[in-house]
This record gives sequence, structure tokens and C-alpha cells, in this order.
Amino acid sequence: MKSILLIGLNNFGFMLAKNLRDLGHQIMAVDREENRVNAVLPFVTDAQIGDSTNELFLKSLGINNYDMCIVAIGGDFQSSLETTSLLKELGGKLVISRADREVQAKFLLRNGADQVINPEKQVAEWAAIRYASDHILDFIKLDDKYAIFEVAVPENWVGKTVGHIDIRKKYGINIVAVNENGVMNHSVTTETVLHSNVTMLVLGEHKAIQKCFRT
Repeated sequence: MKSILLIGLNNFGFMLAKNLRDLGHQIMAVDREENRVNAVLPFVTDAQIGDSTNELFLKSLGINNYDMCIVAIGGDFQSSLETTSLLKELGGKLVISRADREVQAKFLLRNGADQVINPEKQVAEWAAIRYASDHILDFIKLDDKYAIFEVAVPENWVGKTVGHIDIRKKYGINIVAVNENGVMNHSVTTETVLHSNVTMLVLGEHKAIQKCFRT
């Protein structure tokens, strides 16, 4: 469980608060709009109305007591930049800030952000990969080269063993687990038989996986 300061409660910030709550974290939520603070109260540990560009207000929150600070402000880059810079100056251990464009990401990283997230870019990348394939269901990007994908078993693989299809040799892809009816089995061997009602978690290069599971 982590202690998180979340600043900015627009749609992205609100959904982030709910998901962090579901994961069991303690959240202090902040926004300058009272209606947004009231809306998020059922999903956070505490919440305050305030201007995050005000240094005295931020100091009152005890910034160095949080494991991370997330700046989820949208539509007001100046406030996001000022908040990010102040958080780092006041002892923020890990400052993660939202950017809507690449140029914003560069400025945020130069002015205190340890990491930057671009929700629209990340969702667009996910959607392009997910919906352009008949087999890819989900993926987690590990770096610019590798990812873990959840994929459906292609029809011509059904009933065959992992050793028979041998995608490790052909594509450099490893099947790390199979998911059957919500039960994850990590004990995958060359003798594991693939069925139509399972999905697979595969690890490999982005291009190799997309080539292997192309439509």
C-alpha cells in the first residue's frame, strides 16, 4: 500500500483515483474545483480544495510524507508545470505528471517530473494494436522493444502442443502462461496442449508478436 497525492480531478484524475482505491492505496486528492473534490470523496482517503500552484498550500499537505505525487491536471499546462516544479522543490519523492503532447513532456521532465504519462497517446497505441488484430486481446509494454501480450489461440493451433507450434524458434516468442476460465497456469511446457477456450500470455518483441498473430 502506498500513500499518494493526486492533484487534478478531471475525468482522468477521477478514474485514476478510483483505480488506485481499488488497489488498496491511500489517496489524498486535490483540485481547485469544489464539485470535483466532492465527487471523488467516496473513493479517496481524504480530499482538499486548493490551488496547487500556491506554495503555501502545497507545504500544508506535507509533500515529503507521500510515496508519490501524481499531477493529473488537464487543459492547463501552465498550472501543471508550476505544480510539478513546486512538488519537487518541496521534497516530492516521485513526481509523475500528465502531458498531452511530446513538447509538454519535455518541459515537465526538465522542471521536476520524474516520469511523464500521456493518457491519449497510450490509449491510442493500445487501441491500434488491440483492434487491428483478430487475436491480440491486451498487452503490457515493457520497453520500446519488448512487451507481454494476451492473445487468443489461433484456430489452426487448437489441439496442438506448445512444442509443435514452436513459436520460440520461429519468432523468438515465449509462451509464459495460459489462462483458462480465469485461472492462470504458469507451468507451460512443450507438452502443454492449447485449447480454444484459453488465452495465452506471450513475451517477445512487439514486431515479432504482431507478425506471429497478424490477422
